[in-house]
Amino acid sequence: IRQVKQLPDGDFAFQVSADAICLELAQAKHAFTAVVHAEDIMSLEGAPVLPLGRTVRRKMLESRSVHSGSGIDEFPDEELVAMVHAGYDCAVVFCQGFDMTRVGPRDFNDIIARAKNYGISVFFLNYMPAYVHPDDPEADKVIDSVFGEFFRRYPDAEGIALCGESLEFPSKDPHTTGRRHRDSYNDGVLDPRPSPGWYPCYDYPAYLAKIRDAVHAANPNAIIQFSTYNWGYQPNELRREFLKNFPRGLYISTIYDIFAAKTLEGLQTPIMDYTLSVVEPSYFFTSECENASLYDIPIAGNVNTAGISWSFGTVPYVPVPDHILKRNLYLRQAKQKWNVCRHYCTHHYGYWNCLASDLGKWSTWDNYEPDYDELLRKIAIRDYGQELAGHALKAWKLWDEAMDYYIASNEDQYGPWRVGPSYPFIFHPDITRTMQSKEIKFPTTPGAHFGHSIIKTLYRPFENANQSPGFLRHPAELRSLEKMLQLWNQGLAEASKLTGTEEGKRTEALGHFIRNSIITTINIKKFYRLNISLLNSQSRDEALGYLAAMEQLLAAEADNTKDTIPAVETDSRIGWEPSMEYVCDRWHLEWKLRQLNTTLEEISIYRKIINL
Repeated sequence: IRQVKQLPDGDFAFQVSADAICLELAQAKHAFTAVVHAEDIMSLEGAPVLPLGRTVRRKMLESRSVHSGSGIDEFPDEELVAMVHAGYDCAVVFCQGFDMTRVGPRDFNDIIARAKNYGISVFFLNYMPAYVHPDDPEADKVIDSVFGEFFRRYPDAEGIALCGESLEFPSKDPHTTGRRHRDSYNDGVLDPRPSPGWYPCYDYPAYLAKIRDAVHAANPNAIIQFSTYNWGYQPNELRREFLKNFPRGLYISTIYDIFAAKTLEGLQTPIMDYTLSVVEPSYFFTSECENASLYDIPIAGNVNTAGISWSFGTVPYVPVPDHILKRNLYLRQAKQKWNVCRHYCTHHYGYWNCLASDLGKWSTWDNYEPDYDELLRKIAIRDYGQELAGHALKAWKLWDEAMDYYIASNEDQYGPWRVGPSYPFIFHPDITRTMQSKEIKFPTTPGAHFGHSIIKTLYRPFENANQSPGFLRHPAELRSLEKMLQLWNQGLAEASKLTGTEEGKRTEALGHFIRNSIITTINIKKFYRLNISLLNSQSRDEALGYLAAMEQLLAAEADNTKDTIPAVETDSRIGWEPSMEYVCDRWHLEWKLRQLNTTLEEISIYRKIINL
């Protein structure tokens, strides 16, 4: 190993001769990253070989950050090693206070120090409130007591990420309520104006400038990011005006996929939350980047290139390499065009060292790009062997095609897509003596970061001003999902030929789980429509016909639920997500079967009511 100070920080080179390999580094802390890259090359070649001569690798990005893949805010050394192997160099930790996360206390300085040993920086995602207006005489004191003190306590933290929804303040902007979201009621009547965290208030820049000043007084090199996604639905002119007044010394963070326009059979079906189903960036992303570049504001992208999103909430990754690769290639263009220089590669659902990790690593060198078709072929050979690689490539191709028919509505991504086939089927007629809501509190581990709070169990359309209503969307969505299911099954047939290897067994289980999630999503849409038809029945016979159809559908869903158990028992990562923890393991699938039986009992009672 030779230190070469002329190399930019994070870059490295191999000098390979017939009898020696010399690693050239700017700093010793990046030696492990360089060694892992050498390992990657040898693994893809299937032999302990490196190219002769000098090979230089230059980072395209300032950082590629992820949350822990093994548990919310869990960073043992093994996790840090896994991060480097997966191609990430920045760990993201939630902070709800000093040494405090939403799942309990953590020693932040310990995480920072140990991460540094592996060349990993540590970034904090803020949940700490500083509820004060920038004009308040006490504003500097209040803000410094939170953000200034944070960086005095953790001087080696790389930076902090801020977001409107978790950084509300008492704005004076008349377009807002001027109050916290939870306080936006007048005598129980909701104020229709957005809360300040969801609107580009005229006084937000002054508030952010106060935070910047407090942070930089403690650590002038700390990076501060602010996400503008909470008002991505607002007109471009309003968002541009906000960035015109944006305080210097901060990055903006913008989201690649949310708000992307999409039509289905002439209906408006925009992307409502994180998904891998779209390839091209949304208008929100491109317009924010264009606006930021006008004012020389550095840009961080929230990009989901780790291969996980809310497309399927409890899988280690979605095996759609073409979708992931095209997203990475668009982001290369975004770096060149607008200097999108930092990637937040995943949200709290973490990451897994997988196909998506390989594509992310190899597409983010500034001075090198591989032949991507050849890269995918080598990955398939590495993971499944020469004889079976062709089946993996065919499965990926079919699954990529299937993903084009995915539905990214809120009711689906907060429901069956989020948890999978453990999603409950609730009978809508309310047979009750207690008059309680029929929404079920989904059973999750006590103390989970989000747990049941991000799972909506009473399935129904969540409408939006920019989206066609559910009664129009659902029939078209069902037709799209049936096409998705057909193509996914074709890919699964190819993946089933991979089960002679351990990786092949996991890939088949993953494909199997996703296939069954598609079936559950189809079934719950049909079940919802049957419920609505039942409630609007004009005769006993019509209602009884809907009940019979429901019973038939529930029997099919029970079979689908049982069929999912082998998949989740093949790979313990399937059915788990860091912020919810296990929601689709064997226990939850058996819970679902019990819930289906309860629904059948309710249907039986309702049949008797109809015949009174």
